[in-house]
Amino acid sequence: MVKIPPKKYIEIGIGNTWLVRTEVEYENGKEYEEKWIKGPIHFQSAYIRIWFWKSVIIVDSKEGIKTMKKSCKKFKLIFGLVSKQ
Repeated sequence: MVKIPPKKYIEIGIGNTWLVRTEVEYENGKEYEEKWIKGPIHFQSAYIRIWFWKSVIIVDSKEGIKTMKKSCKKFKLIFGLVSKQ
């Protein structure tokens, strides 16, 4: 079985628990977040996420533009980096 390392998201912006945070997401869906930037950072891509009401637009340097619908109503404006753990 091949073990896939977790992804790390370093985010700066409004709408999250903290203005600057690091979120680690595992392949099995488990995740946790910490305040501030937790290194090391192994850059994979950069993104901007705009969440307005139930609509989310993500502009990612690697994956392009994506849109999605969410069930909860929020406002978020986030700049982030994707890193491997």
